[in-house]
Amino acid sequence: MKIIAFAGSNSSKSINKKLATYASSLFKDAEVEILDLRDYQAPLFSVDVEKEIGQAKEAIAFLAKLKSADILLISLAENNGNYSTAFKNIFDWCSRIEKDVFQKKPTLLMATSPGGRGGKGVLEIAKSNLPRYGADIKAVFSLPSFNDNFDVENNKISNTELDKELKEIIENFNPN
Repeated sequence: MKIIAFAGSNSSKSINKKLATYASSLFKDAEVEILDLRDYQAPLFSVDVEKEIGQAKEAIAFLAKLKSADILLISLAENNGNYSTAFKNIFDWCSRIEKDVFQKKPTLLMATSPGGRGGKGVLEIAKSNLPRYGADIKAVFSLPSFNDNFDVENNKISNTELDKELKEIIENFNPN
């Protein structure tokens, strides 16, 4: 079983990448690849740019990574209650190449933020929007107050209740 995990952020210190990395480590007997959106920074999407350059090579490469997965683990950063520009841009480019960007892959959708809502705004948008682009969302997890609930030094959730919740989601994750 191959898991492709990534954060919807291009921050070098992405808390969502930390969450995605931790969550992916909880899957038993899985080959895990963590993607970094900084490796897929395509030009800002517009139909004019698309007409000029065709399909962005970064989007082609990103789609190839998604295709190689059995399971997707996505932890979305929330910028002003919505997707980060980095995620939205690669998503837009990919959707012009293939409408089913997420290719019906079983998906664990997550978010975290420093605030108490834990990215719930972006999760609501994603739960509604991403299935139209081929995301088969099997479970959703929100980690509020990242700085209080995640032990960065040991790379794990420090809040025992939230850690238990995520572990139960992963233990019961049914990709079928």
